[in-house]
Amino acid sequence: MDDGFYDVIVVGGGPAGLTAALYLARARYRVLVVEKERFGGQITITSEVVNYPGVERGSGEEITLAMRRQAQRFGAEFLLAEVEGFALDGPVKTVRTSRGAREAFGVVLATGAHPRMVGFRGEAEFKGRGVAYCATCDGEFFTGLDVFVVGGGFAAAEESVFLTKYARKVTVLVRDADFTCAKATADLVKNNENIEIHYRTVVEEVSGDTALRRAKMKNLDTGETWEYSPPEGETFGLFVFAGYEPATALVKGVVTLDERGYIIADANRRTNLEGVYAAGDVCVKNLRQMVTATGDGAVAATELERYAARLQKETGRVPRQPVSRVAPEREAAKPSSPAVPESFFTPEVVAQLAGFFERMERPLLLRAALDDRPVSEELRSFLRELTGLTDKLTLAVAEETEAAEAPVVRICRADGTDTGLAFHGVPGGHEFNSFVIGLYNAAGPGQVLEADTLARVRALGPARMRILVSLSCTMCPELVMVAQRIAAENPRITAEVYDINHFSALKDAYKVMSVPCLVLDDDTVSFGKKTVTQLVELLEA
Repeated sequence: MDDGFYDVIVVGGGPAGLTAALYLARARYRVLVVEKERFGGQITITSEVVNYPGVERGSGEEITLAMRRQAQRFGAEFLLAEVEGFALDGPVKTVRTSRGAREAFGVVLATGAHPRMVGFRGEAEFKGRGVAYCATCDGEFFTGLDVFVVGGGFAAAEESVFLTKYARKVTVLVRDADFTCAKATADLVKNNENIEIHYRTVVEEVSGDTALRRAKMKNLDTGETWEYSPPEGETFGLFVFAGYEPATALVKGVVTLDERGYIIADANRRTNLEGVYAAGDVCVKNLRQMVTATGDGAVAATELERYAARLQKETGRVPRQPVSRVAPEREAAKPSSPAVPESFFTPEVVAQLAGFFERMERPLLLRAALDDRPVSEELRSFLRELTGLTDKLTLAVAEETEAAEAPVVRICRADGTDTGLAFHGVPGGHEFNSFVIGLYNAAGPGQVLEADTLARVRALGPARMRILVSLSCTMCPELVMVAQRIAAENPRITAEVYDINHFSALKDAYKVMSVPCLVLDDDTVSFGKKTVTQLVELLEA
């Protein structure tokens, strides 16, 4: 058996990639899923899915989490890392990631697509300061304010209704004469009394100071323009849902793309390269929905089963079989144990944490500072339960600290010295995994860094990083993890995370209307997720 080698590497952890992993692992092939952000893909920001067969109602996050668990039960492996390049010629393919290179017989490109910018004046300048692309992540920042939505497709229609939970009023700007999504979805917008619709209308320009103060719109039929400015002292939000761009930059010139950059694949999801398949929204197709993505993943995986079997015989390399949590002859999983009442961690999470604690090289002290707010008591309970799971973690609690910083848990070495990592609030939601990875980085061995990147990190000068996040944001954890990795390696750098819902003074001080928000040395503000390389470059500047 070839233990360091895979039958197939799936690049992208959305519905297409998770389905491919499930099919391959169930067929007893070794498969690795590499994802740079959050397993589940774009659908995780959708609060309600009602058109996925067999699931009457559920969030995108819930459905894709079930997909991942199902794949894991059959032995699929997962790696949170950014793919930096490929070598796709020959019988053995190489996928280079930020956590080292991996090899396999076959590759599934399931990289999906990311929101497309429209290009109106001021869009890039005010991104993160009023211009947004994710209602789930940023909608709450516009509570009680006016919001505009640009787009007429499914995402624009669905998210405009979602934004009425927060906004005083939602105005939808549709370029075409009507919505282009299903009538049932469009009717939800048209029948909502808090939504106003302007057809054949586009945004020409937005402007302001530290936030949006003005927007100029144009009617495409009459040529007439009109402007919007909020009441004195207010700002407003402009959410863009104008389709997606395929994430194919790394394979441009390697696999065949159409004029818009989507991968051209045949009915069996084969690209122009032998052993390289594509699945999901990254492909040329008429319908980009979760149900078509899962279908693509199943087809690609089935084809790769035969391909990998042939290559095993031809090369003599046989990856070790996946370790399945269910007997091969029994596909039905046993019902999972119910969560312990009033517990932060389900039995499944406790089991996963046990393996993580075993790999920690050094014990840590979690030093909590609390105030009299209910969130402090929640943090106390969270930390008591967490430290009760292992002797690698010890808890120390101090009361009556400054309200500006509390509640906070600082990750310290066993002797009490600070590692520079801290979380202000309760590290739940999407930040639980990033908090656990922070412990791993502080205790060692930590996430793998390439030698040249590691040298650059260690050479950095002093820096204070504050990362403002929302626990509902799917894009925040990547920035949090890379910032913590850098701080854990360099004693001159600190990385403190703030749940912005409990620290409104910071939100106001830095005019934050989008997360994640990085505040560097109290004066440089940067929005959006970043890779280790991008953050190192920012710190070097």
